[in-house]
Amino acid sequence: MIASIFRVVDQARLAGRALVEFGQNIVNPTIRLGITGLSRAGKTVFITALVHGLIRGGRFPVFDAYSSGRIAGVRLAPQPDDAVPRFDYEKHVRALVDERQWPASTRQMSELRVVIDYQSLNGARRTLTLDIVDYPGEWLLDIPLLELNYEQWSTASLQRSRDAPRAMLAKEWHEIVAKIDPAAVADENTAIAAARLFTKYLRACRDERFAMSVLPPGRFLMPGDLADSPALTFAPLELGNREYPPDSLCAMMRRRYEAYKDVVVRPFFNEHFLRLDRQIILVDAMAALNAGPSAVHDLQDALREILDCFNVGQKTFVSALFRPRTDKVLFAATKADHLHHASHDRLEAFLKRIVEGTANRAEMLGAEIDVVALAAVRATREAQVRRNGESLPSIVGIAEPGESVAGQIVDGETEVAVFPGDLPDDPDVLLRPGTSSSGGAVAVRDHADLRFLRFRPPHLEASPEGAPALPHIRLDRALQFLIGDHLQ
Repeated sequence: MIASIFRVVDQARLAGRALVEFGQNIVNPTIRLGITGLSRAGKTVFITALVHGLIRGGRFPVFDAYSSGRIAGVRLAPQPDDAVPRFDYEKHVRALVDERQWPASTRQMSELRVVIDYQSLNGARRTLTLDIVDYPGEWLLDIPLLELNYEQWSTASLQRSRDAPRAMLAKEWHEIVAKIDPAAVADENTAIAAARLFTKYLRACRDERFAMSVLPPGRFLMPGDLADSPALTFAPLELGNREYPPDSLCAMMRRRYEAYKDVVVRPFFNEHFLRLDRQIILVDAMAALNAGPSAVHDLQDALREILDCFNVGQKTFVSALFRPRTDKVLFAATKADHLHHASHDRLEAFLKRIVEGTANRAEMLGAEIDVVALAAVRATREAQVRRNGESLPSIVGIAEPGESVAGQIVDGETEVAVFPGDLPDDPDVLLRPGTSSSGGAVAVRDHADLRFLRFRPPHLEASPEGAPALPHIRLDRALQFLIGDHLQ
């Protein structure tokens, strides 16, 4: 009863804030752009490159307001939200441009305010404020938990963990689950042991060798200041169709699961997710391709759950008050520079194929969904390399130290040429397992014969005005889709 009253009061507060923001947006147009992605998809690099390109005069031919000269200036403004850390743009630029190192991944929410002065199509001078909201994709995958009770989540989690390759990774956790009696009296040490092994299993699933994507609860992988708290000390249990006493282990797990939703998921949903106007979801599709068909199908499930989080549709006054108001969602396959340009459209087609079912449902509600293959920072160039008398379309760049090329460990300073392989024209080939000569299943990557390396950021020749904008692939197309209509 008390919890219900608090939720009603909270909804009234949120509606009041939405009304204020609605009025402010009429006077000072503002877009809240959500930028997220699953682990290692490149959120920090994307934001840094986007802002750096706008400020430094990047080459954005597809971004109409920019290429036509209607943007008079772009500048950073003070962070407007006192409760959210500022995105450390300057630090990340130094890492990319001066140190030529990929910036460290952010493990918390952050924001950056960018002000764009422009001339509208009718010649009027206007200003658009772009609030960039950076948050981990794992938090987005927590939102479906709001619709599941503990028993439903527990059953689904255990069922998923029995599929390959998860079953192998969950073996130690499964052993302790088999010994736990949910009806036994609640015991803290039992809960701690189960939560520890469950978290270990989630971390193993995220390893690049397996590249699993559906890994809720997300804060188990990035606990922050909630580490070791009861809200993060629960795990799925084998539950029968019965009632459990209030003092049982099951009851304690259920209570902590609900606390996780109240402490972590619901505040993020209400305070941040509901306020987004546009959203880009970065996807490291090639990591899934490298890991094989199980990772590809898990990525497909993750993107389906992510898109279902958006109560998308045409934004109205009522929807701005009471429901998610995101009216454009862009899925972006990152690291396109790891492929020859002949495969960029194929990478895009692959991503479009794995989101098309859910995207079609969203578009029926009036939302705009698009897909793009891009590289926010292009770390390679293209060349033709002759090998055994054959000319191969290759990519050239400085590989990260420790990468192996032709059996040699590279030093991180010497350029290497790599034939990365070609993606197939038919994206469905990448969604089904192949067959080896012995009749067994083979990884998806064997269909395409792909070879992916990690490359260092490119070297930029500085001028008296500073370093030029970072090279990219199709970053301008992403900008045009996300904010181009607001600059007309």
